[in-house]
Amino acid sequence: MKYDYDLFVIGGGSGGVRASRMAAQTGARVALAEESRMGGTCVIRGCIPKKLLVYASQFSENVKDAAGYGWDFGAAGFDWTTLITNKDREIARLEGLYTKNAEASGVTIYKDRAVFEDPHTLLLLNSGERITAEKILIATGNRPTREMGTSHVIAGGELCITSNEAFNLKQLPKRILIAGGGYIALEFAHIFHGLGSQVSLIYRGDKPLRGFDDDMRDAVCNSMAERGVEVLLGCEFTKVEKHGDHLHAETNKGGRINCDQILLAIGRMPNTLALHLEKAGVELGRRGEVKVDVYSRTSAAHIYAVGDVTDRIQLTPVAIHEAMCFVETAFKNNPTRPDHVHVPSAVFTTPELAAVGLSEQKALLIGRSIDVYKSTFKPLLHTLGGRPVRTLIKLIVDSQTDKVLGCHMFGDHASEIIQVVAVCLKMGATKKDFDSTIALHPTAAEELVTMRSKSYSKTPE
Repeated sequence: MKYDYDLFVIGGGSGGVRASRMAAQTGARVALAEESRMGGTCVIRGCIPKKLLVYASQFSENVKDAAGYGWDFGAAGFDWTTLITNKDREIARLEGLYTKNAEASGVTIYKDRAVFEDPHTLLLLNSGERITAEKILIATGNRPTREMGTSHVIAGGELCITSNEAFNLKQLPKRILIAGGGYIALEFAHIFHGLGSQVSLIYRGDKPLRGFDDDMRDAVCNSMAERGVEVLLGCEFTKVEKHGDHLHAETNKGGRINCDQILLAIGRMPNTLALHLEKAGVELGRRGEVKVDVYSRTSAAHIYAVGDVTDRIQLTPVAIHEAMCFVETAFKNNPTRPDHVHVPSAVFTTPELAAVGLSEQKALLIGRSIDVYKSTFKPLLHTLGGRPVRTLIKLIVDSQTDKVLGCHMFGDHASEIIQVVAVCLKMGATKKDFDSTIALHPTAAEELVTMRSKSYSKTPE
């Protein structure tokens, strides 16, 4: 059978665009459907606009630090509209580049929603056109969920916003309530606090950032308290109502909070709803994620999936890596498995939290005996700035092999530092390798190669 295309990609996010471009460069006939904006979550309503807002929120602290260095800028002012306008301009520019680069590679782009009619046929809902393809890649990402509570949906969830809407608010809320304990919730808590909002964070667990090292989680919580961000743990909404121009929230601990906005950052769900994947024989998991094998192949041999829709590791660089491996496998006759080991991650709080490798808890859980090295200190910047900011760096080392299993940092520029450390862990660096490296002084990162005394050792229980 002759198909319209060798590859049809559903989704114009980072993974989908990279896969389409690289496949087209092999000579394949490639098309891509994106019903919204090219660039997907990361470019349009995720990583990029989030980081721009993080930068904006940190200027207020920079001004405070400047006083200790002799600078006086007078009364500082902030304009939300200017920030959002400039952010939108940059996002539009990036969206244009994504489209231009894909088309320049020979990819045909359909501004439409594609759904399955059968294993090789896709229907474009707006135009009604039917397209056939030999291979199909699902790269539709995920979306914020509004489901609140453990057993049912709390009334009033429709009055709240998600991270999608937070980037386009007409005005900065004077008081905002944020529900969630993941990186999105904590990042927005710091963003709004830095821009001048009164912020409360509600999380039903005992401490936020599940999956990160416990020492880092504690450091973030302590830092938030020192900055004046209210953190309410073991807490959930029971009711959300609109009272005039404000929202009224009630919690399971008897709290009653009036605010301008409530942001739900309580999880994300794969975008598989209404794709009609059952018509293609594609199996879904419990949360609606596309189930894939080690080569990102679905239960239908000619259909693949990459990125957040597979619910493996929800990070843009991982989606891009999976896309590259897909092209190697499906179009270059070089079966390549995505490598999900030693993936660095960061939480863009202020200061940042970043990590690569195993946490102390994870290392013990999988049976490793470990030596732990920790250093906490006041960064040089803040010796004159005067604010009570602390940096924490932690190394997890295998007691038997001396190999560094994990590196964790809470402090300024942590993400930039951990990116380089990820290379070290990928190469199998030992603590001896770290110790034999000459320090670059004065920097925060030099602590990585000057920590000589073990803080403690632990063995699995």
